[in-house]
Amino acid sequence: MTTDHRTTALLLFSAFVAVTLIITTWVSRHRRGSAEEFYAGNRLFSPMENGFALAGDYMSAASFLGVSGLIALVGYDGMLYSVGFLVAWLVVLFLVAELVRNCGRFTLADVVAARMRERPVRIAAGTSSVAVSVLYLVAQMVGAGSLVALLLGGTGEAVQAWTVVGVGALMVIYVSLGGMRATTWIQIVKAVLLLGGTITLTVLVLLRFHGDVNRLLHTAAERSGHGDAFLAPGLAYGGDWTDRFDFISLGLALVLGTAGLPHILSRFYTVPTARAARRSVVWAIGLIGGFYLMTIVLGFGAAALIGPDAVRASHASGNTAVPLLALDLGGGAGTTGGTVLFAVVAAVAFATILAVVAGITLASSASVAHDLYASLRRPGGKPRSEVAVARVAAVGIGVVAIALGLLARDLNVAFLVGLAFAVAASANLPVLLYSLFWRGFTTRGAVWSVYGGLIPAVVLVMLSPVVSGSPDSLFPGADFQLFPLQNPGLVSIPLGFLAGWLGTVTSTEVPDEARHAETEVRSLTGAGAA
Repeated sequence: MTTDHRTTALLLFSAFVAVTLIITTWVSRHRRGSAEEFYAGNRLFSPMENGFALAGDYMSAASFLGVSGLIALVGYDGMLYSVGFLVAWLVVLFLVAELVRNCGRFTLADVVAARMRERPVRIAAGTSSVAVSVLYLVAQMVGAGSLVALLLGGTGEAVQAWTVVGVGALMVIYVSLGGMRATTWIQIVKAVLLLGGTITLTVLVLLRFHGDVNRLLHTAAERSGHGDAFLAPGLAYGGDWTDRFDFISLGLALVLGTAGLPHILSRFYTVPTARAARRSVVWAIGLIGGFYLMTIVLGFGAAALIGPDAVRASHASGNTAVPLLALDLGGGAGTTGGTVLFAVVAAVAFATILAVVAGITLASSASVAHDLYASLRRPGGKPRSEVAVARVAAVGIGVVAIALGLLARDLNVAFLVGLAFAVAASANLPVLLYSLFWRGFTTRGAVWSVYGGLIPAVVLVMLSPVVSGSPDSLFPGADFQLFPLQNPGLVSIPLGFLAGWLGTVTSTEVPDEARHAETEVRSLTGAGAA
């Protein structure tokens, strides 16, 4: 890309950042500083607004860059992410959305603590929420680094490093100044831009093949070098039994993990009623479903028009497939049309990253302030405002995410999000479902459920090929790999449920029938909900 073309792209980047900062500044001038406003936007958003915000929160860099890139590289097997990310919303719709809105106030821990001893439950759930959020943030940081490095025409480590630092700084500004209201409007703007950009690219890909999807798929298969195997299961996960178990593990994590993501659960508190929460999810499913269908077209389009070898040459894990596809659809490198379309897509992807990291940072800082700080502060000490603590926590979480993002910059962003989903499904989902549906669930069961899923998931990731033992791992020069699967969900998710059951049946605590009945009535009817 020429200097003039890079300037055009950077101007679009700067325009979006300027708009989002204006939104944040405007909201910060009109806030009252209450916890309900900072965490939940005073619960004033409509189902449609919250549905767009949910879609904006969920359609991350992993979706736009990572999923399409994986499909371009491994074909059919890459579609598992598209299917898993979408099917997961059925679990959210039928089991979680309304009940969580009725039982909680700001965080996951509110739901569990409604019928348990608060302190140990809040510490466990808060710790788990922060761990999941940081893993998810790392994926967004990696996507931002890949994108801007490609835009600036270089793949040097310095460019990616400064991009990660810049994204981290912006997300701290969004959260600390604007809270939930600014974050929500940024996500709505981003969702509209992302859907518009994805529709445009999908239409252009289909026009290139005259609407013949069959021709598109066969061209992708021919350019892949794998022939018909590119369009059949098994290219990435069909080698041996380890690969097949990895496939099952990833599928479980994707389908079950969404219902345990802190930044998704926190969105249900921004609407006034449980009915509004359910309608929000219906809106989100429609938007997200259309989007993931289009990522399949983009992935195979990149394979057919760019070729997996060229995609892999730009980024080993395929994170730059969609921007390269946009460049080709607009006329190719060096053309004004190609550069403008590339710049628009890059700006939309960058907007995606900024909006998602803002939502995740807000949810994790809420867990630190509302759950951990409130539970761990010394009795008799001078209490600080929860909102002030949340703003400080946003800075700390941003620093950690930046550091880990620099370390993991060569991994595929969809794969990194798969790990976050596995931890969420292992640590958060079991305790949430047990709390909502098991009458005899106890405090010990809740704490054991969280740690029984969180600790194995994190340990298994540390001992997996993701971290060491292979050329593509975080530490390729080291080898302390003991666990063969790349995703721990197949083992850690059942362990989370087992630990919750074991902790409950071995507990001497007598379940509080009255509190359970109160929680059950509130979850089903909304009576007494915040």
